[in-house]
Amino acid sequence: MPIHPLAPPAPAPVPFAEVTRGQHVESVHVGSAAVVLEDGRMWTAGDARGGVWMRSAIKPFQALPLVESGAAVELGLGDAELALLCASHDGTPAHVEVARRLLARGGLDEECLRCGPHAPFDQRASLDIARAGGKPQRIHNNCSGKHSGFLLLAQRMGVPLESYLDPDSASQLAIRAAVADCAGISPDAIETALDGCGAPTLRLSLVELAQAYLSWMNPDALGAVRAAACRRLFRAVHAEPEMVAGRDRLCTALVRSAPGRVQGKNGAEGVYAFGGRGPSGAFGVAVKVADGAERGYFPAVIALAQRLGLWAEVPKAEVPVELHRFAEPVVFNTQKLPVGEVRCTLELPDFGALGQVGGIEVAR
Repeated sequence: MPIHPLAPPAPAPVPFAEVTRGQHVESVHVGSAAVVLEDGRMWTAGDARGGVWMRSAIKPFQALPLVESGAAVELGLGDAELALLCASHDGTPAHVEVARRLLARGGLDEECLRCGPHAPFDQRASLDIARAGGKPQRIHNNCSGKHSGFLLLAQRMGVPLESYLDPDSASQLAIRAAVADCAGISPDAIETALDGCGAPTLRLSLVELAQAYLSWMNPDALGAVRAAACRRLFRAVHAEPEMVAGRDRLCTALVRSAPGRVQGKNGAEGVYAFGGRGPSGAFGVAVKVADGAERGYFPAVIALAQRLGLWAEVPKAEVPVELHRFAEPVVFNTQKLPVGEVRCTLELPDFGALGQVGGIEVAR
């Protein structure tokens, strides 16, 4: 009986972060990462070429077709509304107001949304709803901005509104094509499944996701219309950073830390991606924590941004104060006493010294 060679195993995830308690390591998070640089060099750790569900990390790209269609201008969408298209928001009254305004631009209301309701991420907003005897509605879903944009795009393209989440609808195919273009792959190479909010979620590799964020920072190769849409959404995010997440969230703090130089987006189950610009040019970064815990990527994301020179203009290139809580998150007990911290253990190269050997990017 012939013996067929087995495919080589995928690289194992690497240590990302350790969680301490007292003087000892209590837990370890492992994961994979990819960095793509403007000059074509690349660095990977773990299984960066295997498929990963991108979840909400691709929201900025999913907003592109609506802006490209001209609808954003014709409907008079402002910075806050455009930023909310890219958001996993906290469900505060401010977020809800903007989501309702987005829908109203198309003569729609929240009954058109097909995302399920959940309590706002913002604890104060959630408690206010409970105190008033109310229940969270679909408009409070962290994805209601994205869904509102999907509805406006479907309306623009003549897709029945009840079918706006159908992965084979014209509007969702346009969205998938935009993501593929930014990632440098064919739309046919993208597998789809159902996301937590009911929308299609897409499966790419971390290398492809990092490439998409590099394209976001350097969009000229995407063509004039798509490049203009990338820049318009980027400006909106920097004008309204709290719309893309919330006052205590990493995405908002990262944008505020480097005005005009960075955009990041989290995804469920331990995914985070960002594009930025340092002294050596633009870069795209994507990470995935194997166990899905966001605390596992917090310190790795900050360490990568610092090593890539995002804050090179800051004296000694120090991590900005507003990001300290993500660089080494403190672990508290129920008495609100600090009992440990989460530290980055991802081994990073000198990105200025990356070379190429046999087609594989390595650190010299």
